[in-house]
Amino acid sequence: MEDLSPRPGDLEPIEIASRDEISALQLKRLKATLGHAYRNSPHYKAKFDAAGVHPDDLKTLSDLSKFPFTVKKDLRDTYPFGMFAVPREKLARVHASSGTTGKPTVVGYTRNDIDMWATCVARSIRASGGRPGDICHVAYGYGLFTGGLGAHYGAEKLGCTVVPVSGGMTERQVALIEDFKPRIIMVTPSYMLSILDEYRRVGIDPRTSSLAVGIFGAEPWTNAMREEIQSDFDMHAVDIYGLSEVIGPGVANECVETKDGLHVWEDHFYPEIIDPETGEVLPDGEMGELVFTSLTKEALPIIRYRTRDLTRLLPGTARSMRRIEKITGRSDDMMILRGVNVFPTQIEEQLLKCTGLAPHFQIVLSRSGRLDDMTVHVEAMPHAVEAAQRAASAKELAHHIKSVVGVSTKIVVGDPDSVERSAGKARRIIDNRPKV
Repeated sequence: MEDLSPRPGDLEPIEIASRDEISALQLKRLKATLGHAYRNSPHYKAKFDAAGVHPDDLKTLSDLSKFPFTVKKDLRDTYPFGMFAVPREKLARVHASSGTTGKPTVVGYTRNDIDMWATCVARSIRASGGRPGDICHVAYGYGLFTGGLGAHYGAEKLGCTVVPVSGGMTERQVALIEDFKPRIIMVTPSYMLSILDEYRRVGIDPRTSSLAVGIFGAEPWTNAMREEIQSDFDMHAVDIYGLSEVIGPGVANECVETKDGLHVWEDHFYPEIIDPETGEVLPDGEMGELVFTSLTKEALPIIRYRTRDLTRLLPGTARSMRRIEKITGRSDDMMILRGVNVFPTQIEEQLLKCTGLAPHFQIVLSRSGRLDDMTVHVEAMPHAVEAAQRAASAKELAHHIKSVVGVSTKIVVGDPDSVERSAGKARRIIDNRPKV
């Protein structure tokens, strides 16, 4: 892989500013954001008043802990436009979640918001090793999902040539990569594995592709998956983080020269780590739930949004801004199986140790009698489809999961391509346990 470290002059001054300079900017912008939300969003005014706090109570950054959290239910309860802090006529665009677990969460952007968002994504692409003039293949889904358009506008802002492929049509994805020769691909990590499968199916060595940088987000993924993608494509695999309620992709990003966690763009987003049970703010370095407050958004300022993502805050390395550790899972993705906390990323990590199995999986939870059961559906690699090979692979994976994760599980090894694929976020868990 080529060295993609930034050249002198590549970085914005704020990326290498002192901690004091960053904190001073955050405090100024946080005061303005709280005031804007209180004056212009009836939802936030009512919430602050009920909690007995006022924007004037913020004297230091630590005073933010006095203010109430925002959760996904707040956006659903105010559906569709009840949380906005600008008149609807000022919105340049709206995005929304799929709404699979209730009403969709609707978010809105002014023209300034879209420009700020594009700036953050452009910074993220540059941190990943992208440069003006690169061809960028965007395989995130377009539409109401923020991934595709967020990546698109950011790549254009940086000065890239954008190929807006969106998700799906995997055969066409490979054909366009081979024909257009993009240097960058932006896609979910699970769908990148589907693209890898297609390369193998058509008999093209993925290491000969033009791709030098893969920017992967929208779902947790492990360093083991990073190593596999980097090795199979001879490319850099870099993590991007975001969520629609905060802005979309581009809230934080790894730097290609270190790949040691995602630097939060702290001039636009203020991070906290809290105890998921008590809501207490935890010191940097402790594991907990990630909370974000926007610092520069107009249409939908977001105050102390509980992301449910589990990570910790660490000092900056390649940039002055603090890092979040690679997301290990979500508090609402965590499975409790017979008293043991289990995350899908733990299963993925063990699966990638098994050479006879493809890196695609789905977990099915069920209950027999009083006990919960977990079945992991995987698929055999084309070179290991014989019954004896499948049995050996199932035994190997079950052993790894039991030894490392601490739970016994049934492994079902299917044919190649038998596990459900997704062009967007992978559906990792199917919970068939009776609802209590």
